[in-house]
Amino acid sequence: MNFFVEGLQGSGKSTLVKKLSEEHPDYSAFREGDYSPVELAWCAYVPMDEYNGILDKYRAIKNEIEEKSHKENDRMIICYTQILTDIPGFHKDLERYEIYNNRMKEDEFKKVILERFDKWNTDGNIFECSIFQNIVEDMILFKNASDADIIEFYKEIREKLSGKDYQIIYLLTQDIRSSINVIRKERSDEQGNELWFPLMLAYFDESPYSKENGLSGEKALIDHFRQRQELELRICKEIFPERYTIKRPHI
Repeated sequence: MNFFVEGLQGSGKSTLVKKLSEEHPDYSAFREGDYSPVELAWCAYVPMDEYNGILDKYRAIKNEIEEKSHKENDRMIICYTQILTDIPGFHKDLERYEIYNNRMKEDEFKKVILERFDKWNTDGNIFECSIFQNIVEDMILFKNASDADIIEFYKEIREKLSGKDYQIIYLLTQDIRSSINVIRKERSDEQGNELWFPLMLAYFDESPYSKENGLSGEKALIDHFRQRQELELRICKEIFPERYTIKRPHI
């Protein structure tokens, strides 16, 4: 069995992944930023002809980059967010190689996702945010995809998962605003300055979806999360019947 742990930001995904890992010590857990057989969030997806240029540009941390690099066909996947360095611009430079946030054309974006789900052939895995969050968020905010378009794409994903043993555990957030307020406090510095929420808000406000629809601010972001959760639950029910479980975590 493989587990996909999904839900909105602040729903308790990391806590559940930790709990499942403790209950199943023989399983492999994949969190955002890890080298995963299915997900590429927080990883650079670099063409081979550009990889050597990155190593040359950042010679001072070449060994660290190579340790966090994994070859897949004609690409190198670099888990760059796991590399600690004070070299100016390194993380921003590598960020442009991510597949999300409109950095890749839609056809190629879908092709990469479908190919990786198709080629995935291992069992005993626990995946965090690897089937819904990043894909759905990108398609809504940066591809301006309709619910119908997203659902059609998930039919293709389901086909690629045919024959694989998996269960989606969806953590339902009943009070989204309260849940967000909790993680706003948790993800602040010692002086109480918020670190996560201003970045999340800017990410939403600057997205093509928000600009096209004249949206901005906290209320619009909360409404977006509510609509995204409704869509993800619809995908569970329509595309993955008998493959999902809904849990209602406490705040």
